[in-house]
Amino acid sequence: MPRAPVIVRTIKALDRAMARYRAAGETVALVPTMGALHAGHLALVRRAHRADRVVASIFVNPAQFAPTEDFASYPRTFEADIAALREAGVDLVWAPPREVMYPDGFVTSVGVKGPATVDLEDRFRPHFFGGVATVVAKLFAQCRPDFALFGEKDYQQLKTVTRMAADLDLKVKVIGVPTVREKDGLALSSRNVYLSGAERTVAPTLYRTLKESAARIAARQPIVRVMSEGWIAIEEAGFAVDYFEARHAESLRRVETVDDGPLRLLVAARLGKTRLIDNIAV
Repeated sequence: MPRAPVIVRTIKALDRAMARYRAAGETVALVPTMGALHAGHLALVRRAHRADRVVASIFVNPAQFAPTEDFASYPRTFEADIAALREAGVDLVWAPPREVMYPDGFVTSVGVKGPATVDLEDRFRPHFFGGVATVVAKLFAQCRPDFALFGEKDYQQLKTVTRMAADLDLKVKVIGVPTVREKDGLALSSRNVYLSGAERTVAPTLYRTLKESAARIAARQPIVRVMSEGWIAIEEAGFAVDYFEARHAESLRRVETVDDGPLRLLVAARLGKTRLIDNIAV
């Protein structure tokens, strides 16, 4: 049976553990999480085993919740998370309490632009990426990993963190891991449990429409027409669409033709009370 990961909750304990890894000449991969782990998170852990040591963080970050979002109700399943990380072969879990991550007097934040301000998720959660960048910058400084693993499902977040790490010379290689999906294509998400039976049947429409639209654009059909027809198809399935966009895969700027660079299609839509996001490469 895999050995239980070491659980550390203070900076001093983390520093001691990291110093032991470095003294042994071992590389470190970090998987940042907010807990409530599912198979998508564990796919990140599997990829993290490219390093000698795998560290997972569990911290529900208040800085990325708006006042209208219920930070207190975010699912916290620490014991189950530790059991899953043990099975996945994680060496260390960094689980700081809030007062360690944001001690009294903490006033600093990371400002982000570029991929974080392109009128996608930032239009609906303008606070979000600054909160993510701040906590991830702290995690990188605390753990000093060689690699950090993030899922492609949260694509704008992945591009924002990648840009931040490069801009601030944080000396960590940010690796995007492909989205883990159910057999019918629905992207794994902790939000999927909120779908009713009928909604769960409809939910794969998002991925199906992304695939069909990407194939049409790759065949050089006009982007505007393809995306407009895809938007309509998603609405007709019962979704309220927040966005359905074709963007440059790195900068996330708007594009007009398939020749404008590598393309990514991104969607966010609400089905009943559940908001789902997904994306796919062209």
